[in-house]
Amino acid sequence: MKFDLRLPIGLLFSFYGIVLVVLGVATNADKARYQSSLGINVNLWWGVVLLVFGGLMLLGAMMGRKQPPV
Repeated sequence: MKFDLRLPIGLLFSFYGIVLVVLGVATNADKARYQSSLGINVNLWWGVVLLVFGGLMLLGAMMGRKQPPV
């Protein structure tokens, strides 16, 4: 059994992505918070980016676990 580094990386980035998405959704109505970032909800968008990256890492880890036919 080999250790695949994509699994813990995917879990870590997915966890942080979920935290940022929840924070971005919870503070979406506060326009003053995002005034310095030109009105863009940076927490929400970077949370989505981290979720996509974490999902790709997890997908790669799951695809790597498949055993080739003997």
